[in-house]
Amino acid sequence: IDKKYIYRMLGNRAYIGEAVHKGDSYPGEHDAIIDREMWDRVHAILQESPRKRAARTRADTPALLKGLLFGPDGAAFSPTHTRKGGRLYRYYVSQTVLKHGAGACPVGRVPAGAIEAAVIDQLRAVFRQPEIIAGTWKAARTHAADITEADARAALQQLDPLWDELFPAEQARIVALLVDRVDIGTDGLNVGLRVDGLSSLAREMLAGGIGEAA
Repeated sequence: IDKKYIYRMLGNRAYIGEAVHKGDSYPGEHDAIIDREMWDRVHAILQESPRKRAARTRADTPALLKGLLFGPDGAAFSPTHTRKGGRLYRYYVSQTVLKHGAGACPVGRVPAGAIEAAVIDQLRAVFRQPEIIAGTWKAARTHAADITEADARAALQQLDPLWDELFPAEQARIVALLVDRVDIGTDGLNVGLRVDGLSSLAREMLAGGIGEAA
């Protein structure tokens, strides 16, 4: 069951006792199994921007960089959050700060949304780099000799436009597959990649496995 299937299911007017013919709906001969109030509530939610809905879902999803983010002193960062006025604010906090207090690390706390977006932007840029495509192809050939460099290029490039359609849990799985670690300092961040992860991802894309999760 993928996202497209769920959208079709949520739009099936048979559930509210109607029949559809050539785009028009009519009262059906069967009983409704979902009341109209519930239907209207669901479709009011669906009218909202997919990006806003995804952001709310992501807030309830395990942190994208959990176990991957490290500070300038080598200490890991842990996900945490606070609530103010009904809003959720997510952060990553250095273990050094948690153990020794504020000021113990030059980068003690970072907003989760900002650091996750920066990592995703770097990954999406990576998918378009010729040297990354060539390296992915060479690694993938050890598992599937018939994969061409053009195949690897097409696989990685089609993930870029598909990314926003993936469920947050699938995005987290891909990040864990591709990223070895993320080092953050006062002058920026560095994303270490897993070459074997890139080749695994390319094989999944060619097999259609990633698209099913969108």
